[in-house]
Amino acid sequence: MIRWRIGKFIAGALAAAMLLAACGSEASETPTGENEKSNEPVTLTMWARSVTAPQSEALVERFNNEHDGEIKIELTVVPFQEYLQKVSAAASGGNLPDLLAANVIDGANYSALGLWADITEKIQALPFSAELAPAHLEVASRDNAIFAVPHVVDTSALYYNKVLFERAGLDPEAPPTTLNEVHDAAQKISALEDADGMYFPGDCGGCLAFTVFPSIWADGGGVLNDGGTESLLDSQSSKDTFAVYHEMWNDGSMARESRNETGATQNTAFESGAVGMALLGSKALATLAENDVLDIGVTPIPGVNGGKSTFVGGDIVGISSNSEHVDAAWKFLAWTLDEQVQLDVYAKDGYIPVRTDLANNKYAAEDPRVQMFNELVADGQLPYSPRFFQTFNDPQGPFMVLVREAVFGSGPGSLTETNKAVNESLQASF
Repeated sequence: MIRWRIGKFIAGALAAAMLLAACGSEASETPTGENEKSNEPVTLTMWARSVTAPQSEALVERFNNEHDGEIKIELTVVPFQEYLQKVSAAASGGNLPDLLAANVIDGANYSALGLWADITEKIQALPFSAELAPAHLEVASRDNAIFAVPHVVDTSALYYNKVLFERAGLDPEAPPTTLNEVHDAAQKISALEDADGMYFPGDCGGCLAFTVFPSIWADGGGVLNDGGTESLLDSQSSKDTFAVYHEMWNDGSMARESRNETGATQNTAFESGAVGMALLGSKALATLAENDVLDIGVTPIPGVNGGKSTFVGGDIVGISSNSEHVDAAWKFLAWTLDEQVQLDVYAKDGYIPVRTDLANNKYAAEDPRVQMFNELVADGQLPYSPRFFQTFNDPQGPFMVLVREAVFGSGPGSLTETNKAVNESLQASF
């Protein structure tokens, strides 16, 4: 699962440095490719975050093998905690790589600050452009222009342990379809000896946005206005959602460790076989080891009264405004979206294709859980705000205060007051 834990001072520095870089050049205009040397081998530099390294490395390795002597990609994997700081320094000095990946949450800021070249016409010329992950493409767009393509897709879901479901007298093939049913199942499982009903990432803002927001969406509610300047977390849908988690905490059906879970050990907790349910990302499925105490089921995250949704996370990648090899860089991007590449590199290894028309593929058909993750992409959401990190990911930020009080404190009645600080953060300037 993606952990978003970048401090607000880094995000602020990123915006300031990138703004200076953008103001000092016209590179954000649509590139012409005039500097391409079509008859000579081209070496392209690319940066990617460590959390998406397996996919980036697999794509680059295959591309380099297929295009030997023509184009070579030199990939640098940057620890995700350091990524924004590195991009900030490179942007201020005009030293961005040819290909620059980004957390989808940062995509709108990268576009607005001129870090990527406009590739609208190139994307629209693709015969499958309408099938690219919609949430990713929306975040990569600004003022009717598109600046990046989907690179890695991750969706959130409710994981449950079929072994504990059966022990608790629950049907392991009939997972909860409402958040209230999740609560009921958690109570039954926590009544077992040495078992916890729900494991909750209570001290990880990015994790909570990734896994709690979908319940609000599933109930027809929203979390942010269209411009990302107003929080809707004091709505009735939000209050109803947080009320269920508050009840789980109060009645003991939520693991006590949940309050201090930063996201670092939640996969391990679920993998132990002592947890009935956990809110995790799609990539966890390939890393969790099943055994006689853990038989993994996955189901969409429901709303209080039903429905389903997911937070579509991951990365997007674009051609940097510094690149002198636009045509070669686009050749790589277009190649990554090719059907056979998506199937052989992504689907074959259990990753979600970035194209919705490839959700039903022969590899996904082998595991209904993978199929479910693939199909969620078309219906998922991705909230946008230029100050998402400062507001929701900062461990000392206002969203964490809101969650701690609503879940572990006085309850959802506090949202009316704590949401004011969330709004103040969203509306503050860098």
